[in-house]
Amino acid sequence: MCEANAYIYEKGQEELYLENVDIMRPEDGKIYLRNLFGEQKIFDGTIKEVSLLHHKIVLEKKRA
Repeated sequence: MCEANAYIYEKGQEELYLENVDIMRPEDGKIYLRNLFGEQKIFDGTIKEVSLLHHKIVLEKKRA
């Protein structure tokens, strides 16, 4: 399986945002995510890092 877990990076910590992400795409300046179970989220921020080897997506909130 090729899905990954998405985390939000904030204050030096990573917090789980969405598990088993199988679709991630830019959408109107935000990031659309959907997992294997159909759960969808739209994140207002940027991609900090993607590790395919570790099945991990790290997102970061936009700075004000």
